[in-house]
Amino acid sequence: MKHLLKYLKPYTKESILAPAFKLVEALLDLIVPIVIADIIKNGIKNGDKEYIIARFIFLIVLAVLGLAFSITAQFFAARASVGFAANLRKDLFSHIQKFSYEKLDMIGTETLITRITGDVAQLQNGVNMVLRLLLRSPFIVFGAMIMAFTINVKAALIFVVSIPVLAAVVSAIMWITIPLYKRVQGHLDGVLLTTRENLTGVRVIRAFCKEEEEVKEFDEKNDAYTKMNLFVGRISALLNPATYVLISIATCVLFWQAGDSVYTGSMEQGDLVALYNYMAQMIVELVKLASLIITMNKALACGSRVAAVFAEESGMEYPEAVSAKDVSEESKTETSDSDIAVRFNHVSFSYEGSKEDALSDIDFTVRTGETVGIIGGTGCGKSTLVNLIPRFYDVTGGSIEVFGRDVKDYEKGGLIREIGVVPQKAVLFAGSIRDNLKWGNENAGEEELARALEISQAAEIVEKKEGKLDEIVEQGGKNFSGGQKQRLTIARALVKNPRILILDDSSSALDYATDLKLRRAIQALDGKMTTFIVSQRTSSIQSADLILVLDDGRIVGTGTHDELLKTCDVYREIYDSQMQDGKEESA
Repeated sequence: MKHLLKYLKPYTKESILAPAFKLVEALLDLIVPIVIADIIKNGIKNGDKEYIIARFIFLIVLAVLGLAFSITAQFFAARASVGFAANLRKDLFSHIQKFSYEKLDMIGTETLITRITGDVAQLQNGVNMVLRLLLRSPFIVFGAMIMAFTINVKAALIFVVSIPVLAAVVSAIMWITIPLYKRVQGHLDGVLLTTRENLTGVRVIRAFCKEEEEVKEFDEKNDAYTKMNLFVGRISALLNPATYVLISIATCVLFWQAGDSVYTGSMEQGDLVALYNYMAQMIVELVKLASLIITMNKALACGSRVAAVFAEESGMEYPEAVSAKDVSEESKTETSDSDIAVRFNHVSFSYEGSKEDALSDIDFTVRTGETVGIIGGTGCGKSTLVNLIPRFYDVTGGSIEVFGRDVKDYEKGGLIREIGVVPQKAVLFAGSIRDNLKWGNENAGEEELARALEISQAAEIVEKKEGKLDEIVEQGGKNFSGGQKQRLTIARALVKNPRILILDDSSSALDYATDLKLRRAIQALDGKMTTFIVSQRTSSIQSADLILVLDDGRIVGTGTHDELLKTCDVYREIYDSQMQDGKEESA
């Protein structure tokens, strides 16, 4: 939690002024019972109407000043809490962006969404409440006790006994509820996970008529979340009745003891009213304090969850003083056919928590300008292999070299600048087509964009749109078909003009004719770009300079299309099955 306090530093002034104005307002509130007692003792007792009116006007002035101070305090508290949450959310999002794929897989998307939205919102509310009430409520409680001593020392002892008892009850409930609120937020993660899965896969759910089962699963997790919330809510709810009971007992004792003093004349009626008003102020402030403690408990639980995300390292280490850019520039000047673009040296890899390797003893070399096809059955490790090249994951055995350097020797961002990746799932972002294409190169001109669209066979998509490159892309690209999104994501990677292009089954939604045009357009480039094509179709990789055939995480065949038909049973089986189904077309 201490790590999070730095986000309040830019709002130090507001963080001081908010409670300061609240304390001034509290001081004015403490004056009110004395004024009322004075009215009773000197105004009503003596029948002095002018005195009563004067004091009444004074009370109105106190109320107006109190309101002004309260509004001012709220303004500063809101400014500080909103700024705190904005800066925290910004840094949290930036920190999450640094996580490796492995770290993201381990923590879970739904958990991160909860931390960056609900947890930060709870922290914002907590900061706001703390700045307004954390000092004010105790100040009123102890101030009421001190003011009681100025009226009657014997009666004030009731305040002295009541406050520690109340503090003990509040501390006990707080000690119990803080860990419970952490569990509540954990249940919320489960609800969000189910919600996200259902909303993302709603079409699949309907296709298999699984609506009732999914609703049942959601209800179970939602019920567990609700029950946990109710359980901790019931414990927190004990604060109000417990404080009311204790204060009511204290009030009864006060009337019992002070009543005798009034009867014997050692205490005036006005003083008894003042003491009662101070006791009533304590009741109000303790109710506020109870609400504050519930909010603080939630905020502390959420704060520890947010701090836990900050405590997570990116999952990868990068050298600090190595310039990959200089090495990249040097390698660009080399045009020898012997240039090595990518080298896998007996690489093994396993996912976090998995006992088996997803890839085992992967060993091959790719020269600059070559096209590499990667094929194999579902789950054989094709995508995993290409994800290791831009270092989305770190190998667990062996090493990978890109342009003669170990991928771990590249500075942060140095490696990915050389590589264009088109993932399996085509993702477009809200904005315009131009905005999406410029993700590859924000300084790209019209000619570069047009060239990338032409190569990716996406030019016709743009031409048919009324807004051309400025056509609006809705969230997730839902106003484009699967094939259109794939072609636009390929164009986005080409705008980057990468030295290595990775197409991870990124033409699966394209028809064979468009796929063929796309591959021929990429092959017609200047020959300096090394291309990796992951595909389920043998037709998509037939013309590749090197084809890797994977089976159960291992390379079971390498060579050209013709060579593999003669030497690799797995490749031949895939090719024959597609030929028999009539799916294969000449490349």
